[in-house]
Amino acid sequence: MRLCLNTDGLQELSFEDMLDVAAEIGVESLEFGCGNWSPAPHLNLDEMIKSEEARKRFMDAIHSRGLVLETLNCSGNQLDPREEGRLHQQVVEKTFALAQMLGIKKVVMMSGLPGGGPDAKYPNWVTMCWPPIMPDMLKYQWEEVLIPYWKKTVKQAAEFGIEKIALENHGAQCVYNADTLLRLRRAAGPMIGMNLDPSHLIFMGGDGIEMALALGGDAIYHVHAKDCRKERRRFAANGGLETRTVEQCGERAWNYAALGYGQNDQWWREFLSVLSMLGYDGPVSMEIEDMTMSLEVGVRKSCDFLKSVMPRVF
Repeated sequence: MRLCLNTDGLQELSFEDMLDVAAEIGVESLEFGCGNWSPAPHLNLDEMIKSEEARKRFMDAIHSRGLVLETLNCSGNQLDPREEGRLHQQVVEKTFALAQMLGIKKVVMMSGLPGGGPDAKYPNWVTMCWPPIMPDMLKYQWEEVLIPYWKKTVKQAAEFGIEKIALENHGAQCVYNADTLLRLRRAAGPMIGMNLDPSHLIFMGGDGIEMALALGGDAIYHVHAKDCRKERRRFAANGGLETRTVEQCGERAWNYAALGYGQNDQWWREFLSVLSMLGYDGPVSMEIEDMTMSLEVGVRKSCDFLKSVMPRVF
């Protein structure tokens, strides 16, 4: 396994300063956000596509610190029925093009979330089987939008030399757990795999270890090391359906946390050991969104923690 960093975790730093910190703390590879949900703090997608010199400077700066470019991330909602969906799709297509230029074979994304019908104005996440309109909405989303989109996108990605697309199991997306990932994989083919992020499943009441076992090693293409803490006196009383913004961390039922500030070290040791048992030997990419400390402190704390629990020697 490789110690990787999603560079959004150091978004307050310049590109060069981020690289210096990553190298200092022992990061081995980097995951760069290209836009959409990411502010893309360290990569100008349009400039990189247009300029061979910009790409050379980018890669030389990474390699000069002994680091490796692991993957590009263009997570967003390209199936949003609003104009935003079209704009997100543009970033997806540009990311595919840049991946080919940089020799990257794997891209991280989210599945997308359409509206609940052909005339819907907004995305709609169906999480219940009742009232009866819900299964009808879900059928439309999967059969009329999601599966056709991904069959087309897999072919498009292959034209750019991409071999794997790792979909994050995020809430408010059609793919958010093991079953939904495997369903889409059966429909669209083995290019589709999971970016396994245990933090999201925790607030949904699931467990990342069980999800890894349900997926099996062949379907796990990327791992986000992000923690989640169920807040005392709130989660048990209110459950995990949380609508307060992440900035309201003192009022929420759960919060994303730096590694070790949610699940304990025994949980993380088992999670990573199970991944190894399943044959996963790819990046474990720190994605830090802890609102209780600065981003750099969160990254440094998480890096120290991750080194202590990964089944390898640093």
